[in-house]
Amino acid sequence: MQKPIALALGSLLYAALPAQDPGKYGEWDACTSIMVSRSATTDGSTMITYSADAPFLPRLLLVPGGEHEPGATVDVTGWEDARVRGRIAQARKTWGVVGLINERQVAIGETTTGGRRELQNPDGLLDYDALILLALQRAATAREAIDAIDALAAAHGYRSSGETFAIADPNEVWVMELLGRGPGQKGVLWVAARVPEGHLTVSANQSRILAFPRNDPENWRCSPDVVDFAAAKGWYDPARDGEFRWRDVYHPDLDVVGRRVCATRVWSIYRRAAPSQHFPDEWHRGAEGAEDYPLFVKPDRKLSVRDVMALMRDHYQGTPYDMTRGVAAGPFGSPYRFRGVTWKHGEHTYCWERPISSQQAGFVMLAQCRGWLPDAVGGIYWFTPDDAYTSVFLPLYCGTSTLPEPYRHGDYQRFAWDSAWWAFNLVSNLTYDRWSRIFPEVLEAQRAHEDHYLARQAAIDATAKGLADDPAALRRYLTDLTVATGERLVADWKDLAMRILTRHVDGYVKQPDGEAKAPGYPADWLARVVEESGDQLRVPPRRQ
Repeated sequence: MQKPIALALGSLLYAALPAQDPGKYGEWDACTSIMVSRSATTDGSTMITYSADAPFLPRLLLVPGGEHEPGATVDVTGWEDARVRGRIAQARKTWGVVGLINERQVAIGETTTGGRRELQNPDGLLDYDALILLALQRAATAREAIDAIDALAAAHGYRSSGETFAIADPNEVWVMELLGRGPGQKGVLWVAARVPEGHLTVSANQSRILAFPRNDPENWRCSPDVVDFAAAKGWYDPARDGEFRWRDVYHPDLDVVGRRVCATRVWSIYRRAAPSQHFPDEWHRGAEGAEDYPLFVKPDRKLSVRDVMALMRDHYQGTPYDMTRGVAAGPFGSPYRFRGVTWKHGEHTYCWERPISSQQAGFVMLAQCRGWLPDAVGGIYWFTPDDAYTSVFLPLYCGTSTLPEPYRHGDYQRFAWDSAWWAFNLVSNLTYDRWSRIFPEVLEAQRAHEDHYLARQAAIDATAKGLADDPAALRRYLTDLTVATGERLVADWKDLAMRILTRHVDGYVKQPDGEAKAPGYPADWLARVVEESGDQLRVPPRRQ
């Protein structure tokens, strides 16, 4: 892999935690992806999302592409950390990468799905993030990305557990589920489905693919031995099991807790995108004999970028699982539940709801691919280095040659004002425990920035099209725009943090005239306090 440009210049991008074991944080602490086909969007773009939910500070990469000499080799690293896994032959031609989208508007996201542990190969060279980054550098279409993933794993071995990759280009969106072949075995077992036009799908740390056709290569692809491999292992017998079902064979340990913390996210996106279909909750609650949700769903109306951003901001509001309600939400209706997800009390196990928006999001992205525009401006990597609910999606363009300075720095072990990750996390952490008081201020700032970015997009597109015949000028324009926008956003977010600290101090809320007032606690929460404490806090009647 050619070194990221910022590293070549001597600057740290995002300093991650030390190298992690695959699946260290558990699938329940992991990720959510939405995949939206071209005909399901208002403007004809394709979109994928990815919330990387784990306690770490990832690298936001900018990797240049180029032509390479025969026999050239490249270090294998990933976007989670800069650790060198090994060295492999370089491709003759590579494409530049910004975040997880390349200069040809190919984007890849992921969620961890686990699968049979005996199929992990600890000796494989490529973990999932290195595999994604290499594929992005070598693919000009989503189909080429699938081929690259298969070929790279076959050549160098795959070490992570089961994954679902969301893969998009300006014309197609694919969902690809894969897992290894076991210790000492190179390659991956996989199945990939093209998201039908006019539809979307969701992955939330649980395999979604069941039965699938093996004679429709335009829409379904798979490793040639996906059935024979399972039969040889004794995991599948057509006489015993009937139709081959990918998830049943390769992800057989689907339990009630796993369904609740994973499938509830799928259900919530489906219920919001297609409310007319009235998706029931029996499956994600673990009801015996309940039917799973379909792999693909047609939304009730076409979705805009703003709509898809909103789908990634979800705490199950307005449902029986609304996380802003109940004693667990505290006095200010906080929708956040800190980890772990499950706990024991007496003889029973309990489980928090696990929403789409999560406080431990390392970053959230929305990749938008727009084929009617030059690639440099057509591919937008909407990125936030924190939970999407309390932060802002910054538009990063495929054609940028430099990242905004605050997005190039950060250390998980040390707070720093010059780091976008820390600026956004400061505001988020100020908000969590006083949600109903502080979040309205955060929401106002969030909407102002994102509305501005979306309102100016048509003018940016027009300017970029006018520069299409001068690639150097187009790159300068998009770079200057990206850098200025990112630096202004982080400066505004630091100001927001200071305003929140100043206004909400010591339990008081300062009024516009500067007077500090004590708003106290909500009446319903005080009633719970009285119920729990009995007469302990009761003031006896005043004696006459």
